[in-house]
Amino acid sequence: MTALALIAHNAHRLDVDGLAMLMHVPTTSLFQMDAVSRDVYDLFQRVGVADAAMLQAELSGRFSPQDLADCVQSFVSLDILRDAAAPETPIRIQRVEDIALSTIVLNVNTGCNLACTYCYKEDLTTPAKGERMDFGTARKSINLLLDQAQARGAVNVVFFGGEPLSNMPLIRQVVDYAEARVAELGKSVDFSLTTNATLLTEEIVDRLDAHRVAITVSMDGPRAMHDKNRRTVGGRGTYDVVSAKVRMLLSRYRARPVGARVTLTRGVTDVMAIHDHLKDDLGFAEVGFGPATSGPIAVFNLDNALLRQVFEDMKTLGRRYVEAAIRGENIGFSNMHQLLTDIAQGTKKAVPCGAGLGMLAVDKGGDLHLCHRFVGSRQPTYGNVDKGIDVPRLAAFIEGAQDRSGYGCRTCRIRSICAGGCYHESYARQGDPFSPVYHYCELLRDWVDFGIESYTRIMQANPSFFRRHLEPRRALQ
Repeated sequence: MTALALIAHNAHRLDVDGLAMLMHVPTTSLFQMDAVSRDVYDLFQRVGVADAAMLQAELSGRFSPQDLADCVQSFVSLDILRDAAAPETPIRIQRVEDIALSTIVLNVNTGCNLACTYCYKEDLTTPAKGERMDFGTARKSINLLLDQAQARGAVNVVFFGGEPLSNMPLIRQVVDYAEARVAELGKSVDFSLTTNATLLTEEIVDRLDAHRVAITVSMDGPRAMHDKNRRTVGGRGTYDVVSAKVRMLLSRYRARPVGARVTLTRGVTDVMAIHDHLKDDLGFAEVGFGPATSGPIAVFNLDNALLRQVFEDMKTLGRRYVEAAIRGENIGFSNMHQLLTDIAQGTKKAVPCGAGLGMLAVDKGGDLHLCHRFVGSRQPTYGNVDKGIDVPRLAAFIEGAQDRSGYGCRTCRIRSICAGGCYHESYARQGDPFSPVYHYCELLRDWVDFGIESYTRIMQANPSFFRRHLEPRRALQ
């Protein structure tokens, strides 16, 4: 055996309740280490480079030569150990030849009847000034999606805004048209939307239910916290109307679990109280949290101290999630669902998300954007629904996004989960969609460690939880 070096950025060890867990960073695969792999790894972690003589000298009293050899070979195959003289492995860029879409996001109206203080939408305006997408543009968008999804059996259509329900006539037309088109092609279609809930009526709820349109409601918790930022254009709080509409929605809608999406801002950071109110008092199936750190008005953004506190509070709620999971219960904390899904599946990302790859967003004029967050921004567009996708331009973006080595991502232990972070978050905060979300980096590494601990504890105590609660959830997405 030649001298081997530990490739430290390809492995991450974490001890959980006496178990030595090793995450293979390139694939996010998680292994429980046995005695020989633990001791071999610890030796290399201590000395950096070792050969056969050192292994024998250090470990032969505890393990047979064959066990040591097998362990070393397994580490070599995972690129955790490598010939000490070998150069660094170059990043493999996956070339983009075509854009195999699975999802199209229709920005059906730039107008919104609320004036939420933290909203990131650059094209947002009042209801009277809202620019609505017409059916001609929407129809072309659906046709583009189906043309680019020929190898897929299912596609997704997302309605966004502004407030999407302010263009409900278009949503009705699109649902009918898309259902007819996929039936002709032998495919299926899923619809989803995010709404502030103020425009919901019984008729709308029943129609969304009949067509299995997945619904997420933007709501920020109990009255005092919700009304701090989520106000009407005239400045009035909206908690009373939203909570009444939510109760009506949850009493009638049965197609899918309904989740709440919370934006955490200064003064709205009580994770536990918000979760308990939305989940237990109002009855949402899930509650997910998104910290505001790059909104257009800095006074609402969380600074580093508040962001750290929010993550600590999310871990506190996460511990309650783990305790419930061990009992076989699900408390509906969607951030934990996603984290545990990434770990359970061994998520391996070359780019942060499907933006520009499996998903594109269409503005009211038919131009194509990376995602809904970029609609109305100064970032480039990538074709339109009349001429199609500008594949060379979009491919150049996606291929460029795969190599963040110039930003420090190459040696990060969560690079296959984070992949540099949200393009829009980076663009809004730093002016560069490729620049990592540095303000999150250490917090996200700690959050993933918490996820590994949580996954290990649930797997040890109640592994059926994942089959009963996470797998059905993925099937609905």
